[in-house]
Amino acid sequence: MPGWLIQRSTPDDWQRVRAIRLRALADAPDAFGTTLAEDEARPLAEWRERLTRGGSATFVATQVEGGADVGLVTGAAYEGRAGDAGLFGMWVAAPFRGRGVASALVDAVIAWARASGYHRLLLDVGDDNLAAIRLYEAKGFVPTGARGSLPPPRDHVPEHERVLFLRPGAREPG
Repeated sequence: MPGWLIQRSTPDDWQRVRAIRLRALADAPDAFGTTLAEDEARPLAEWRERLTRGGSATFVATQVEGGADVGLVTGAAYEGRAGDAGLFGMWVAAPFRGRGVASALVDAVIAWARASGYHRLLLDVGDDNLAAIRLYEAKGFVPTGARGSLPPPRDHVPEHERVLFLRPGAREPG
């Protein structure tokens, strides 16, 4: 049995999810679409509301012994792309990297997306984030050719889009 549990968050978990997200932003400021300052300033009610939205699921990895939260990821409907979901905000605490936590979190989002009827699962990953790229490749995500960068002030971070086809015939754009 692994040394962690993966659990889907409920609206009552908003403070926990907020705390993990703020840790993630402090740890890896060039890996996310928002900054630590932006998320610290986000109204508290919005954190709870994010966990009530239909078409999304947030998963937390928790250490079995001690109960520390060690990872976070969200799956959500991809805005403007019917039939597509996105994998967002993936993070694992440094002492737990390379131990399977990230793999289990990605598996949770893949299972959620399939069960929710999505055809494709998309994500953006920094071009220099080799560990994440290797993980996503191992899970079957392939580059789409779409490229971009994070929003300012991290627009110096190039990233690319990857896709996992969840259903037969899902290779057409959503």
